[in-house]
Amino acid sequence: MRKLFVYMIYVFALKFCETLPPDMMTAPDPNFSSPIANITVPVSREAILTCVVHDLYSYKIAWLRVDTQTILTIQNNTITKNHRIGITHTENRIWQLRIRDVKESDQGWYMCQINTDPMKSALGYLAVVVPPDIIDYETSHDMSVDEGQNVTLTCTAIGLPEPEIEWRREQRKPLMSIGSEEIFTIKGSTLMLRHANRHMNGAFLCIASNGVPPTVSKRIMLAVNFPPAIFVRHQEKVYASIGQKVVLECISESHPNSFNYWLDPSGKKIIQGGIYESMTIENVYRVIMKLVIRPKDSNDFGPYKCIANNTLGESEKIIHLHHKTNPNDARKYVLANQVDSTEILNSDSWDSQYYESDSTLASSASYQLLCIITSILLLLSSHS
Repeated sequence: MRKLFVYMIYVFALKFCETLPPDMMTAPDPNFSSPIANITVPVSREAILTCVVHDLYSYKIAWLRVDTQTILTIQNNTITKNHRIGITHTENRIWQLRIRDVKESDQGWYMCQINTDPMKSALGYLAVVVPPDIIDYETSHDMSVDEGQNVTLTCTAIGLPEPEIEWRREQRKPLMSIGSEEIFTIKGSTLMLRHANRHMNGAFLCIASNGVPPTVSKRIMLAVNFPPAIFVRHQEKVYASIGQKVVLECISESHPNSFNYWLDPSGKKIIQGGIYESMTIENVYRVIMKLVIRPKDSNDFGPYKCIANNTLGESEKIIHLHHKTNPNDARKYVLANQVDSTEILNSDSWDSQYYESDSTLASSASYQLLCIITSILLLLSSHS
């Protein structure tokens, strides 16, 4: 009886082995050649997770989403209904799970399985990153405030990882000054500006970055309102002869923009033409007012007023144009049309640097120089 039982087991074993593929009867167990590399992919790009195996033979590969326990693919077949997911393989060794048009929700762990008994598996992580984006309705827009008020600018951005926000100004202007130190950048979603002043007029930049290109920014214009203030860049007394061209110049600062004009010595508003030629050069809140005069008679000399007014107030300055009758009364005066207007507009200090000497003074200086040279020559000849 015992011999019959052994014989039956032997026959059963032979028949079972005949039904198995020859390679599985002699092949070693399949295994993973290397771990699955974790990958980081920007949103909307394609993610490729790679599973490399050896000695697979007739065993099968499957991909699963770990957190949802969803079967995505088995061998060459895509099981999930997600049309963005596909599978490719090379030589039955390299199995790649491909996810097109990656979304934030695709982030997580993925498993590559071999259907051995017990089952073998390897894990890989897909990290999805999102470039920064500034949320417009949660970010400050262009604003106008009165000088002296406190200002709060806010900026909100989203992205993955969370973006960092930095504040700057255009043209490398400082955001603020603390004592003698100028601050050019500040990090954080909120920028506090205490006691806004006219120098804060202009564009502020909210810049959001998280290491995922592109970096984004928003431009916020700040307008600080204040009444006009007028300065005379050069002398308040200018000397000229009849027929000699002279340029008077005032610089006004205001916001909103001021209405600027000149009054002649009789108090009348100057109209372009005749002996007068007026012009203005504007930049943000600063305006250069120039008046070119070619006096014809003594009535053209006297006090000239430059005036600026806006809805918040008015300001004026007087420049006296004197008739030069004696060379000893001459003064050096500034020829304003030789000054770089860009320098004036962008400078906060107005030192008089550009002068033109009167022709009479030039002649006098030449005469004195000739006398000195003649004296030296006579002295040398007497010693010889």
